[in-house]
Amino acid sequence: MGDDARLRAVVGLAQAMAAAHTLRDVAHAAAEGARTAMDGSFAAVSVWERARGRLRVLVNTGKRQGDEEEFPEDESYPVHDFPEITGFLHRRWTGGGEPRAWVETADGARHGAVGGPVTARRATALRHRGRGCCVVAPIVLHGRPWGELYVAREAGQPVFDRSDTDFATVLAAVIAAGIAQTERLEEVRRLAFTDPLTGLANRRAVDIRLDEALERHRADGTVVSLLVCDVNGLKAVNDELGHEAGDQLLERFASVLSLCGAMLPDTLAARLGGDEFCLLTVGPPADEVVRVADEVCRRAAELERGEGVACGVASTGDPIGPVRSARRLFRLADAAQYRAKAARTDKPVVAGREEVVVRLADEAEEGERGEGAPGTRGERGRPGRGRDRRRFRGLDV
Repeated sequence: MGDDARLRAVVGLAQAMAAAHTLRDVAHAAAEGARTAMDGSFAAVSVWERARGRLRVLVNTGKRQGDEEEFPEDESYPVHDFPEITGFLHRRWTGGGEPRAWVETADGARHGAVGGPVTARRATALRHRGRGCCVVAPIVLHGRPWGELYVAREAGQPVFDRSDTDFATVLAAVIAAGIAQTERLEEVRRLAFTDPLTGLANRRAVDIRLDEALERHRADGTVVSLLVCDVNGLKAVNDELGHEAGDQLLERFASVLSLCGAMLPDTLAARLGGDEFCLLTVGPPADEVVRVADEVCRRAAELERGEGVACGVASTGDPIGPVRSARRLFRLADAAQYRAKAARTDKPVVAGREEVVVRLADEAEEGERGEGAPGTRGERGRPGRGRDRRRFRGLDV
């Protein structure tokens, strides 16, 4: 491959990785782009998991053998089988050198930038899979070995030469830059959709997931349920013991909510703000959601501080009428939650199973329409909680 073709390959690789949105997709674009650029029959990208002491394969592309999955669940190898990633290479580039690729062949020969002992692992693997040679390029991120790029050719094809190792080194650097960019974007996404105190999802994440869930509900009747709960006694804890103690109470309840949410498939646990939390479930029947809501209340009552939770549930699996918007489902769950708080019950209140709850939500909605354009709207059209509560108080029974 000439210099112009290799330049185009590098640009194409960078563009393919930039278009990917997850590490899995980035790894696939990297492996496939490198395989094509180096005229290989097979390629893989692996990550060094330091805590496990393993080199884990993220993706295999090209001509795979029977035991090679495209996205393996846990194809990993002890790092001590590949000492170059932690030993010689690390000493070399931390001492001011550059990480470089090297070539290994099925007959056990190795040439390129690597010194030190030769292991038989790669040669055995090459022979076992009918490959004649491979080029291995370390992927270095933030000055530390992150993983490796591996490109192989079948037996009988030309063995990689010095120009190939130079090119593989360049490709590994481009891949490292793409992975770094993906990690930054993942961190931005995490911060954008995560509550910083509890680590749960935030209101923005709930709004997006709920919109998507209701689209499914309208399309095929998928049950969508919303559990909303307030932590009782938070103000007293803050006043008597300080806000640090209050934050600890919120974190402990967040753990309870996360644990209970895991009892239901496809469930999002979130902190909506202040002392207010929710579970959003898509698919499970309403009775299962209510069972989990009971468990949330029971476990919350056992927390060392606080006074349990007030919990309301609204589910399209119950007789609550048509739910055409996220706003409607939130209003029903809010009304049920307020009913639970007013009644001081340690059990969830379920919209549709108590007629008064649906009436409270309907009356609050009519009152808002009568006031004209809402002035205290919550995020993505959700009414502000304080405003709804004033209406619910006026309708309390």
